[in-house]
Amino acid sequence: MCGICGELRFDSERPDLRAVDAMCERMQPRGPDSHGAVAYDHVAFGHRRLSIIDLSSESRQPMVDSELGLVIVYNGAIYNYPELRKELEQKGYRFFSHGDTEVLLKAYHAWGERFVERLNGMFAFAIVERSSGKVVLGRDRLGIKPLYYSESGGRFRFASSLPAILDAGDISTEIDPVALHHYMTFHAVVPAPHTLFKSVRKLPPAHVMVIQRDGSRELTRYWSASHDRTEADEKTDFESWKQQTLDVMRRSVERRLTADVPVGVLLSGGLDSSLVVGLLAEAGHQHIETFSIGFETVRDEAGDEFQYSDIIAKHFGTSHHKIFVDSSRALPELPRCIRSMNEPMVSHDNIGFYLLSEEVKKHVKVVQSGQGADEIFAGYHWYPPMMNTKDPLTTYRLHFFDRNHTEMKEVLQPEWVSEDFSTQFVQHHFDQPGAPTAIDKALRLDANIMLVDDPVKRVDSMTMAWGLEARVPFLDHEVVEFAARVPAKWKVPEEGKYVLKEAARAVIPAAVIDRPKGYFPVPALKYLRGPFLDLVKQTLHNTAAKQRGLFNPSYVERLIGNPEEHITPLRGSKLWQIALLEMWLQAQVPEAA
Repeated sequence: MCGICGELRFDSERPDLRAVDAMCERMQPRGPDSHGAVAYDHVAFGHRRLSIIDLSSESRQPMVDSELGLVIVYNGAIYNYPELRKELEQKGYRFFSHGDTEVLLKAYHAWGERFVERLNGMFAFAIVERSSGKVVLGRDRLGIKPLYYSESGGRFRFASSLPAILDAGDISTEIDPVALHHYMTFHAVVPAPHTLFKSVRKLPPAHVMVIQRDGSRELTRYWSASHDRTEADEKTDFESWKQQTLDVMRRSVERRLTADVPVGVLLSGGLDSSLVVGLLAEAGHQHIETFSIGFETVRDEAGDEFQYSDIIAKHFGTSHHKIFVDSSRALPELPRCIRSMNEPMVSHDNIGFYLLSEEVKKHVKVVQSGQGADEIFAGYHWYPPMMNTKDPLTTYRLHFFDRNHTEMKEVLQPEWVSEDFSTQFVQHHFDQPGAPTAIDKALRLDANIMLVDDPVKRVDSMTMAWGLEARVPFLDHEVVEFAARVPAKWKVPEEGKYVLKEAARAVIPAAVIDRPKGYFPVPALKYLRGPFLDLVKQTLHNTAAKQRGLFNPSYVERLIGNPEEHITPLRGSKLWQIALLEMWLQAQVPEAA
């Protein structure tokens, strides 16, 4: 896990090495172990390294293969790299290192741009062919690893971090109204290629971008998970689906132990992370390091789930670490947490992941996480209404959107409101083939869009703020493809994830499976009071916010006057949503503050 960056020039100018150095410097937390840079003709690459696979200097980056005439910078982990290496060795390729980075270089040379289809893992990379000057950028199927870029005139820059691109300088920070609409409506989900800034884009998941020496480019999608089912799928009995669920998860969890350092588990106390621990223990792994975090109770809403994580820790004899955080610690850490966000992310649990990651990094460099199960196995409350609806778009908006377009006209100043971009986006996605029923449309949208630009982005930003690598076994593409084939009737019952719950009974205690559904609670950011409310007021009333002029003052004052009454359908604070956006903008664009 690392940070990558670079600059390409398509004119007569040389790449700006100071800009590359600035991007590397901003990404130091992503790769605290070492750094490097190379420049050839029109290309300069930079890299920050977090050593996980092949800890030796032979796997340092940027990696240059003089024999093949290729250079790579890469962020991620390829779990099947040993198998790919053997296949490449049989083809006659010789290796000078023992990690996955060199395997990517050889695989590209052997199989061309479609080599990504052979990879099992999470990745973002840039490869340059020194002879032709062609540069190939790629991102993994579920967007677990980020890749941002900007272009201006004859210049193209890319980085693992949006703030790193800003730090390179000479870039506009004009707000993108489409992205703003998505942020305020689509639960802060801003789908690729958009970001909050018009001048910064992000490579969509499961895509490869080929950039020629003259700047011309081609964008290709190489993977998608179809929600169409065969007749055999429909006839498969429930017991078989249960067994297949365990089988595919066993393989995925085992794959994510590929490392030359110990691998721990973020244990929330929910079904998903508990199953990961259970499957590791079932496979014979001992002395598993597990980590949980909790917050203080606010308005009778519990801030921790320790009672459930304790059950799993005791049952499997893990080395368990419980971190309790009260508001006196969370509040002063919020600015650093927000500065670490690649994009503004409104979910309350960002600060939880941030503080948890700080503690976890003291013990391990790699963890597995239960993120993604709800989106692929239908664990959320808006899925049951999608089962029989005649109007998928309206039903989905009602349950997922934070506000409708009418309210958007109340929230934003008139110059920022035009079309209902979020509704248009969802409708377009629902109209695509490969998802025959309403619930299939919702699950496909959430797995390919919402998951990528909410929980997955959150985990990457918050863990990498401390140089901690997070691996997500539920987002193994084979697991996602499998879950898409499971009929909804076996996923939605019993408050969702039915087939996963029933399969898990063979592995983990029933008390964790049959518990009330929870989430990563940070009540202080849902029910804004005291110093948290004071921080929000200060942010929204300061000069920077007023000069930016995004929000209608009357709407802001209405929320400030009674924040606990303005909660979104997904149980978030509408006031925190607008305050978080302004905090992030002020953190990333300090000259505007």
